[in-house]
Amino acid sequence: MLKVERLTKTYPSAGGRSLTVLREVSFALEPGASLAIVGPSGSGKTTLLGLCAGLDQPSGGTVELAGSSIGALSEDERALVRNAHVGFVFQNFQLIPTLTALENVLVPVELRGQGGAAAEEEARGLLARVGLGERCDHYPVQLSGGEQQRVALARAFMNRPKILFCDEPTGNLDGDTAHAMVELIFGLNQEKQTTLVLVTHDLDLAQRCRRVLRLKGGAVVSDELK
Repeated sequence: MLKVERLTKTYPSAGGRSLTVLREVSFALEPGASLAIVGPSGSGKTTLLGLCAGLDQPSGGTVELAGSSIGALSEDERALVRNAHVGFVFQNFQLIPTLTALENVLVPVELRGQGGAAAEEEARGLLARVGLGERCDHYPVQLSGGEQQRVALARAFMNRPKILFCDEPTGNLDGDTAHAMVELIFGLNQEKQTTLVLVTHDLDLAQRCRRVLRLKGGAVVSDELK
């Protein structure tokens, strides 16, 4: 489902120098696998997640996602691969402010031209499942950070993804809500054999994954398979 080989990301820095934030990272995941990416702030976790999802281009190395070598694709072609196969829960939600919670959840299917009454019913059901059944018509500005996170999770589920990328999925949630969201995420992984890749500072959450990749200074320092 995901194959990363010698992935490197370098940014230009002051004085004509370059800053390497990711150094030759390699790993592969089969369908249904679960991987936690952990490490201190600035270790390259979110950069790695974005490269794996085709949201950015690497400076070196390759990414194969759902059978497509995404480095060889145009931006529009990468977007088509994401829409067909990928769910993404961003740390900053990435909700569209002019759309209601329901409309935000429907975005993935609308982009595929698959909207309609059945899709709306499914979206309402997903919002109810994350505890927002009564907030379908509210806009992001009317929702708390934790509620926006739950809308983002429902939107990711709406895509029926083959692979789900999560960036600190419980970072804005209280204890009870975080527990419910974790159960939903791992339920999708187990019931639908959705491959799960998550970035987290929560080591208890990381230990629920079958594999833990630890980064430091942009490089892999350990790769634990349970």
